[in-house]
Amino acid sequence: MKISVITIAYNSAATLRDTVESVLRQEYKDLEYVVVDGGSTDGTVDIIREYEPQFGGRMRWVSEPDRGLYDAMNKGIRMATGDVVGIVNSDDFFHRTDIIGKVAEAFAEDATLEAVYGDVRFVNDDNLDRTVRYYSSKHWAPWRFRFGFMPAHPSFYTYRHNFERYGYYREDYYIASDYELLIRFLHTQRLKTRYLPLDFLKMRKGGRSTAGWKSRLVLNRETVRACRENGIWTCSPLLYLRYFVKIGELIFTKKEK
Repeated sequence: MKISVITIAYNSAATLRDTVESVLRQEYKDLEYVVVDGGSTDGTVDIIREYEPQFGGRMRWVSEPDRGLYDAMNKGIRMATGDVVGIVNSDDFFHRTDIIGKVAEAFAEDATLEAVYGDVRFVNDDNLDRTVRYYSSKHWAPWRFRFGFMPAHPSFYTYRHNFERYGYYREDYYIASDYELLIRFLHTQRLKTRYLPLDFLKMRKGGRSTAGWKSRLVLNRETVRACRENGIWTCSPLLYLRYFVKIGELIFTKKEK
């Protein structure tokens, strides 16, 4: 089984090296690495070119303007040739070398399985070894979409053909297209999934969804919209309850597995 790991980058020279090296260190070798760069001007492309030979033909990349994050993700999925695809953004990185192998094992063990997901760690840029928040998908279930919960999207791996059948990331969302896609795949289409008790990667804190109160308002509006467009009733007050859970994630971080 070939697995395609997709990285979206734009002026990511400060963090991309960690991402690429973590993919390169994966023990599972039937792996394709796809990098979609949005036309960076800060040396990102130089880093991509530097590492390309080390993948021995397993790396594909493009650097050109795009219409935004979700257009770039869709471009990467369409470029991919693997059976299964997953996304690792340019400020995230695997901190274990066996993650892709564990994903492949899960699909190999169950021919009816359509997707897997697990946990992620949040870290600060000044100390990548210290977990400041642990996002566990262990107790997630489809009914939790109503309350604004989803499996950790960076740990989500599914067959490439599911995007062809059920649609790609919607570009008319600014922040919550990943949320809408997971609702569509896991609630509407009811893909068979499996939780893997692994912390897939480390994520540097930041990003659109946590860039201030205005971003949170947009996120909540889009989350309500995503639910309602997929037949799930919810409202903003219900979504705000999830912030109490996030406080717990900040307080009760787990030990390294």
